[in-house]
Amino acid sequence: MSLTREQADERLASSILSRRAALALVCLASVAIAGAGVGLWRYFGAGGLASYSERAVVFGDSDLRLPPELAGETGRIRVVHFWDPDCTTCNKETDAHLNYLIQMYRNANVDFYSVQKPNTRGQLAPFLQGKLKPLPRIEGMERLPASPSMAIWAANGKLAYAGPYSEGLVCSSANSFVEPVLDKLIAGQQVEPMAMMAIGCYCLWNTGPGTGG
Repeated sequence: MSLTREQADERLASSILSRRAALALVCLASVAIAGAGVGLWRYFGAGGLASYSERAVVFGDSDLRLPPELAGETGRIRVVHFWDPDCTTCNKETDAHLNYLIQMYRNANVDFYSVQKPNTRGQLAPFLQGKLKPLPRIEGMERLPASPSMAIWAANGKLAYAGPYSEGLVCSSANSFVEPVLDKLIAGQQVEPMAMMAIGCYCLWNTGPGTGG
C-alpha cells in the first residue's frame, strides 16, 4: 500500500516528535539521577566537606584526668566525647559514629560522657541527647589539639586512648581507631595511649593560654 506525500510527511513529523519526546525524557532522567547523586553526596557527608579541608593533627597528650568522682578502678570503661558545636560538618559524621558505639557497647560495662568546648553554645544531635552524661571539663583538656575526639579510660582507671574517632573526611567504623581499643579493654587486655598523627575532618580545640584556640 503506497502512501500519499501528505501521509508520508505526517508520519515523518510524528517520528521526529516521538524522538524528541524520548530525548527529553532521557535528559530529565539524567538530571534527576544527577540531582539524586548530589543529594546523597551531601546527605552522607562528602558534600559540604569542601569547606573543611583535610587537616593533619597530632594527638600526643596523654595527661587527661577524670574528675575524682569518676576516676580510679571502678570496673567500668569510661568514654568521653569532646565536641565543639561550631564544628558542624565534622560533627555530623562523628555523631553517627558515636551513636553506633553507644548502641554497640551499651551492655558491655561502658559509660559515655561528653565535654563541650568552653565558651560555645549548642546541643548534641537529638538522637544523642540523654545517651551521654555531660561533664563541665576534664583536667588537661585545654591541650587537646582538635575535635571531635575521644578519650577512653580502662576499668582500672588508666587512660587507654586519647585521639580522633577515625581518619579521613568520612568518619565510620571502617576506618575507626576506637573500636579496636574498646574491644581489647572489654576482653581484659591492657592498652597504652600513644601519640598519633591523623588526617581528617577536625576543628581546632586548644583552649589554653597561648594556644590561639
